[in-house]
Amino acid sequence: MKSLNSPFLPVLIVLLLGTNGVHAVDYVSVSESSAILYDAPSSKAKKLFVVNRYMPLEQIVTLDGWVKVRDRSGGLYWVEQRVLSNKRYVFALLPLVDVRAEPDIGAARIFQVRRQVALERLESTGTGWIKVRHQDGNVGYVRSTEVWGG
Repeated sequence: MKSLNSPFLPVLIVLLLGTNGVHAVDYVSVSESSAILYDAPSSKAKKLFVVNRYMPLEQIVTLDGWVKVRDRSGGLYWVEQRVLSNKRYVFALLPLVDVRAEPDIGAARIFQVRRQVALERLESTGTGWIKVRHQDGNVGYVRSTEVWGG
């Protein structure tokens, strides 16, 4: 039997606790009409993609006016901080997403949105539903599994 006074015990405890910790995800959205995603934090870096307004991105780290972000596919990119907003949006993932009057699958459908349509994220219910607002002003609830950026 090995001793519990091993010098590796503190390392093991930190590793075990780290895997069980809760990690808050910070999302940002593109506030300009479009934004360029780069492979490094510099306007001289390689331009990889152009994304449209309201695109939700997961914020990883901020460095000297640049933000490292992750898109829904898991890709990592750099974008200028000035083109981002803390205002939250979600994008529909399915061909059609139902927006309901209440956070319940049996609630009346208010409207539907197509894939990649942006909805302003108002709040999470904590029950798998997100309260959203369409650009036309209609407010309702979508299932968090059917949108990205939540």
